[in-house]
Formats: sequence, structure tokens, C-alpha cells
Amino acid sequence: MPNKPAPALILCDGDEETLTAWTRSTTIPAGLALRARIILLAADGIANAHIAEQLSTTPTSVWKWRKRYLNAGLAGLGDAPRSGWPKQVSDLDIVNATLSRPPKKYGMTHWSSRLLADHLGLGNATVARAWRRYGVQRWWEETFTFSTGPELVDKVTDVVGLYLAPPDNAIVLCVDEKSQIQALDRTAPMLPKRIGDAEKHTHDDKHHGTTTLFAALEVATVTVTGAVKPKHRRQEFLSFLRQLDRAYPGQDLHLVMDNYSTHKTAEVKDWLAAHPRFHVPFTPTSGAWLNLVEVWFGIIDRQAIKRGVFTSVKDLNAKIRAFITGWTKRKHPFSWTKSADEILAKAHRQPTSETRH
Repeated sequence: MPNKPAPALILCDGDEETLTAWTRSTTIPAGLALRARIILLAADGIANAHIAEQLSTTPTSVWKWRKRYLNAGLAGLGDAPRSGWPKQVSDLDIVNATLSRPPKKYGMTHWSSRLLADHLGLGNATVARAWRRYGVQRWWEETFTFSTGPELVDKVTDVVGLYLAPPDNAIVLCVDEKSQIQALDRTAPMLPKRIGDAEKHTHDDKHHGTTTLFAALEVATVTVTGAVKPKHRRQEFLSFLRQLDRAYPGQDLHLVMDNYSTHKTAEVKDWLAAHPRFHVPFTPTSGAWLNLVEVWFGIIDRQAIKRGVFTSVKDLNAKIRAFITGWTKRKHPFSWTKSADEILAKAHRQPTSETRH
């Protein structure tokens, strides 16, 4: 016996247009679009079994959504609240807990997702979702240093002034040392980088000693005058100053240096006093980053030292000299962009969110 046609479902005013829009939308959930099709077919008087067959669902599901629409209209087609305990810990509560230190009993400096989840009685995936939502990156850390030097303003102004407006007929040199550079050899030959594969080397090394690189970077041309020495003492520094004296004869030199003790020994002061064309503006305490030669030290470390293989100190020194020679051919200018006022505006101690700081 054929199915009897079900009585047509009466739609509320305006619902037909809304339901039709749902069936055509590409952004609403698929389940909601299916329910809209069920209600539209039911409004045409089609039997529940035929609707279920046409939409690849069950007659029970068709009956359920017809009843929900009759009782609550369009609002009844949404998902009903799921059973179970209501959420006890909000994402904001999770984030606030993350920003606090773990109790002393854990002996840890910061939370992991699993440890915090166990502490709050949640799943670690719930903690991870809250972190993503609020952009919490517990592994992210930065360093900072406050300069305590009494002459901070004067020293920053002097050094930055030399970079942005160097004096006429004078040369500005940024001078510093990179000490304790290790001549490291690998215990097995390195495996070269290949397409789709990283360069590989052993985790252990053979140590063949250390060397110290003295360097003076000319701000205007980025030319580097360098020397490698076995130690890092006043004797080696004086020797390097004499090298600069020979390299720049008869010219006024402004040497930007940090406050390292070797730079301020009595012998160094006497030598500088005997050579009045050498002028030394010192960077402020904890302000060695103002010295542009530090940028160049970073370059040579990345490009020649960090991944290098050195069979002896002599080999290390030779490769450092080769890098300096090659740098002369491919050098590029360093452009200092921050004024002294901009730097000093950031040098003041910033307020923190926690009073214990």
C-alpha cells in the first residue's frame, strides 16, 4: 500500500525565503542546510519516507525536525545544548593561570599544557586551544638590560652623533674584540647539504684552542681592519692601536669602543694621550650594542665561524683573514637610522604588569 501523503507543513511568514537561502549558502553548516531542505519538502506535502529517501536520511530524522520546527520555528532547527556538565573553566581563566607561576611544589618556572591541564582538571587540548585563541606563546621570551651608567644621555648622543653626522676630515671607527673564538674540528667529516636534506655534523668536536679577533669597522665605507691575536690583554690591544695608527696616518680618528677594562688601562690611556688625533667616545654601560662592529661580528660568526671546520688555531686565523679580505670586495653599507632621542625614549625603565618586578 503506497505511503499516504503527509499533511503539508505550514511555514511561518518569511521562513520560506530564509530556508531557501540556507540551502544555497556555502557558509552555513551542512546539517543546517539539510534541515532546511527537510522543512521545505515537508511544506510541499511530501511524505516523510520520501523525504528521507530523497535526502539520504532516515524517516525518524525527518519526523524529528518537522516536530522541532512546529514547536519553535527556525530557532528549533539549531543544535540543542549538549548533555553533560557545563564548562567550569573558561578560556580566560586558563590564560590567567598560564600567566601565573606554577606552585612551588612543581619546581618549575612555567607551565606546560599538560601540567596546567592536570592542575585545572582539563584536557591538554583544551589548554592548547585557549592559548591559540588568546595568542599565548609560553615559549616566547626576550632579554632586556637597563643601563645604569650616569652618563647615558651624553654617551648615546656622542656615539649616535658620530654615525648620523660624522665630523669633517675625520674617520669614525667602531672598535671591539671577539674573544675566545674556538678552533673546532668535527670528529667525523661533515655531510654536505642536499636538496631536501640538511647539512649534518657530529654533535661532538675536537678543540684545538682559541683565538681573539680585533676589528675596526670604518663607518663611512664599512671597511674592516682586523688582527688575530692569541690573547685578549692590554698588550694585544695596544698592538692593534698601533696597527690602526699605521693604517690611517695623519688622520683624526674617532674610536667608538665599549667600557671593557682592557680599553681603560693606564698603558692604553698613556698611549692615547700621546696620540691626540685618536678620540675615544665610549658606549654607555650595558650599551655595547651601539657599536656597529657588533653587527659585523654577527656576520662573520654566521658566515664563517659557526659552521666552520678548523684543524688548528693557525687554520682558524687563516680563514678569518680570508673572510676579511673577501669582505672588502663584497661589503655593503650599514645605515644607522635611530636618532639619540628615539633611543633614549626607549631607554627608560618601562612599567610592568607585576608589582614584584
